Amino acid sequence: MHRFMHCIYICFGSVWIIVSSTSCGNVKNLQYLQGQYDTANISKLNIPEPVIQNGDLMSIIVYSDDAKATASVTQPNSGVSLGDATSSLQNASQGSRSQRASGFLVNQRGEIQLYKLGLIPAAGKTKAQLADTLALLYADKGLLKNPFVEVHFLNFKVTIVGEVGKPGMYAIPADKVSAFEAIGLAGDITQYGRRDNVLVVRETNGQRKFGRIDLSKPDVFLSPYFYLQQNDLVIVDVGKNKAAVNNQNTVQTVTIATGVLTTIAIFISIFK
Repeated sequence: MHRFMHCIYICFGSVWIIVSSTSCGNVKNLQYLQGQYDTANISKLNIPEPVIQNGDLMSIIVYSDDAKATASVTQPNSGVSLGDATSSLQNASQGSRSQRASGFLVNQRGEIQLYKLGLIPAAGKTKAQLADTLALLYADKGLLKNPFVEVHFLNFKVTIVGEVGKPGMYAIPADKVSAFEAIGLAGDITQYGRRDNVLVVRETNGQRKFGRIDLSKPDVFLSPYFYLQQNDLVIVDVGKNKAAVNNQNTVQTVTIATGVLTTIAIFISIFK
């Protein structure tokens, strides 16, 4: 009987050691914004203005003191039709203001083409800079009186892949999105993903840049990659703890084998 109990203890002890070593993870690996908060620094918002790039689709809306004059220089559609989006924006016009909302594609030379203005350099400018440029051109050419221009991105999107709940490409309705907001859209980082080493791939002016952010540290708010820009690629790497999941089949096999050995040990002790 003593030998039998000894066998039982060895078998179950082995199973407990294997399960403990493979299934127990570090809770800290799953937490965001750990440690001390330097509120004096991270409370200052530093949101970089997105820069227009080749291939971007821009919404351009023009206002002036004379609705008819505005319509005469903006009605011919040289942009990309946006269907219902265009109609909803056009219906928002009121009073003496006339506006046009259509998509203007920035070509591979970084230019957009507008009726009456021709090809206008756009890549490398912010929305505000392009809007000021267009308003100045409309005024200098005598096309509009007191023109005012609004510029927005129509294709602000980011792509999130790796260890997230719903990897994919996400269109952003606003012109800014933080890393936390983007990852939230993608269903959060899974329990197997690394929160301390998220890679952001960014293309600016024909150059590809790589930045890493640590979402487990409060100073992530200070990173130039915390606020994403259009067409950013976010990659969440897999952590070491996923290897434990891959070993579950091994654990199950060992458990079954241990059960068989235990049964054999029982029969041996009984019939010996």
